[in-house]
Amino acid sequence: MTMTKQSKSIGILCAVLSAVCYGTNPFGALPLYEEGVNTATVLSHRFGLAVILLAIVMLIKRESFKVTRQEFKVLCSLGLLFAASSITYYQSFHFMDAGIASTILFVYPVMVAVIMALFFKERVTMVTIVAIVMSLIGIGLLYKGEAGASLSVLGIILCIISSLAYAIYIIVVNQSSIKMSSFKVTFYAMLVCEITLILYSFTSPDLYLHVLPSPRAWMFAVWLSIVPTILSLVFMTVAVHHVGATPTAILGALEPLTAVTIGVLVFGELLTPRLIVGILFILFAVMLVVVGKDLHMRTITHAVSRLWHWR
Repeated sequence: MTMTKQSKSIGILCAVLSAVCYGTNPFGALPLYEEGVNTATVLSHRFGLAVILLAIVMLIKRESFKVTRQEFKVLCSLGLLFAASSITYYQSFHFMDAGIASTILFVYPVMVAVIMALFFKERVTMVTIVAIVMSLIGIGLLYKGEAGASLSVLGIILCIISSLAYAIYIIVVNQSSIKMSSFKVTFYAMLVCEITLILYSFTSPDLYLHVLPSPRAWMFAVWLSIVPTILSLVFMTVAVHHVGATPTAILGALEPLTAVTIGVLVFGELLTPRLIVGILFILFAVMLVVVGKDLHMRTITHAVSRLWHWR
């Protein structure tokens, strides 16, 4: 099916909004950790509140909760994939610096492109390859960890599993034939995700769930459930259906860029020349996705060369 300019514009806008919303995770998660809330409790409240809020939205819209057996199988797979991605990602923090973990996580655009090419015969253009490389370089430059930080084999494996689970989540959304609203898809995916997280919390004494300690904590939990969860996943679902899995995944590079921006503006972190160059690389990758076929490879090569030498 030929993609219209309007459809592409909607898809790109939703992909950008999805990435920016997801990139606000630190704004909600860090204050909760400061109040002594453990990872299992943060994730459980994040997804549990998301389920409640999505249910309210569906009731207001008078949208049916009914699903067929086939639809339920797809929705369960989405919930399990997102739960697996979240759990392994947060668990990797116990074995390596969070900055390294977040950098490794963003190999998922490569995974999406490779899986789509191998199993769904999607053509990978040179523009797509350059965009992926530019986004990975940019994300690498945004990493602000301490020099000499150790790399744990187990931590790397957990990050790779998390990245692969999220890549498959995007592809399932792209390839599934279910016809329902993005809110309904996200509701059932988050419901299965929440049930999985509750069951997972019983696997270790360190993963117990407890009540949030203060109104401030509840405020940030609500933020996590709305912005980086509901809005991010709803926009992502719309984006995948309009522009496809690979462009949506590449535009996800705006997520760490958003996190860095929040760090600078909210938490007073220093904006270094390295961060500026990393941001430029990511914005360049985004421009490639937006312009796509209309950009000649000679122009791309020249721009990349100048950007790299300026670095």
